[in-house]
Amino acid sequence: MNSEAIKTLVKDWRVALLLLLVAGSLVGIYLAPPSPERGLEGNLQFGLDLQGGSWLQMEFQSVVVAYSTDGSAGDLVENLRTGLEAEVIQIDENHLEIRKNVPRADLEPIFATSDASIVTYQTGVSPFTADEVKRILNDKVNALGMQDARINLLTPTGSEFPQYVRIELAGVDMATAQEIIGTQGLFEIRVQTTGNETEHVLYGDQITSVGVPQRDPDGRWGVGFSFTETGAEAFRNAAIESGAVDNPDAHHLVMILDNETVYSAPLDRDLAAQLRSGPARSLSASTGTGDAGLEDAMALQIHLRAGALPVKVDIVGSGSVPAALGEQFKMTVALAGLLALLTVAVVVYYRYREPAIVLPMIAINLAEIVILLGIARFIIQLDLATIAGLIAVVGTGIDQLVIITDEVLHEGRVPSPNLYMKRYGRALGIIAIAAATVFIAMLPLALMDLSTLRGFAIITILGVLIGILVTRPAYGKILMTILSK
Repeated sequence: MNSEAIKTLVKDWRVALLLLLVAGSLVGIYLAPPSPERGLEGNLQFGLDLQGGSWLQMEFQSVVVAYSTDGSAGDLVENLRTGLEAEVIQIDENHLEIRKNVPRADLEPIFATSDASIVTYQTGVSPFTADEVKRILNDKVNALGMQDARINLLTPTGSEFPQYVRIELAGVDMATAQEIIGTQGLFEIRVQTTGNETEHVLYGDQITSVGVPQRDPDGRWGVGFSFTETGAEAFRNAAIESGAVDNPDAHHLVMILDNETVYSAPLDRDLAAQLRSGPARSLSASTGTGDAGLEDAMALQIHLRAGALPVKVDIVGSGSVPAALGEQFKMTVALAGLLALLTVAVVVYYRYREPAIVLPMIAINLAEIVILLGIARFIIQLDLATIAGLIAVVGTGIDQLVIITDEVLHEGRVPSPNLYMKRYGRALGIIAIAAATVFIAMLPLALMDLSTLRGFAIITILGVLIGILVTRPAYGKILMTILSK
């Protein structure tokens, strides 16, 4: 093609969009922010398989019970709390979460004395608790600068409640991984004295329990928590000595987690009156109304726990990949990808024997991979499963380009423009149906928290969308321009 034809081609919106996405992907990988020390890897985030690191799989020491009762659900919950010395959460009108691994045989007598019976018994936690565990672990690893962590909730087949949580920490040794899971943050409550000065009241070890976010009759969200007797006495003395009891608005209570303020508010008037006569062991911190109040309440609940998980977990599986082995995997994967691309190029050339057709096909295929990597750099780690997805995209991408080329060059003849568009539209329809089938098949895997298959599904779906929306239309225009010459 001459320079005029190339200029006309580049001005076409389909080709221009393709070039823009390729350029943007390269900028995202190598220039935003710049990472010269990582060489060809750029800003790509590699998972446990390719970088080395550790993984832990932990089982929730909790059970979810479906029950029926002729008595009071409140009395049943209270009896369970007292008899088991465990936290019991009402999930809905007929499900309880007991945050202790208690055999069914030990529960049945307590249910019987409360005029209730067990309908189903499953090991695991409620979806709310599972999400809370995931948020706490995310906060922990992010606070330590380990944004590459992957945390997945695992639900056994036939169960509706998550039973395991798996955390993968790329570039982290096993001892550090276990320390991250087991270490709590330093939580402190202080009281404002004069100006912006505050005085220590107590640490998080004086908090015995933390409730779930609740909404009061006025629509305000809040989190209830309880002190030990020593903590309640220290809280009362600090509130009186600082003047918070007499003038709450001038003496805020400040909650601090790892030297960062997470909550600050004055004493409630009713609580101030109660503290004048004696200590208060149970308090509630209000966070506001609406969705924002609920979000703040959920965050405060985590802070009050000082990074401790709401339910005990036992490590039931662990493993690690040495960094040297990860580098070896990385090199092997790079060679496999390059070999796949070269093999495809040879096969396509053998079929068409025309460089003017083969080179654009390979270039389009390579551009699709660059765009995929540019998107993946922001949303997903690259592990063996996602690399397998990339190689699959190379194969299916070439298949679709061959369909377009064969349909257009029916019987080896170059068609007229009108016939070209008719044949191209027919080929694109075939590709769209095939892409829709792949999308529907991969969507359930992409939505599930399955650590090994989710990355493969996401990359495959992205490849399908990029192909249908960007690269196939661009290739159709390029091929039309080539055939016209």
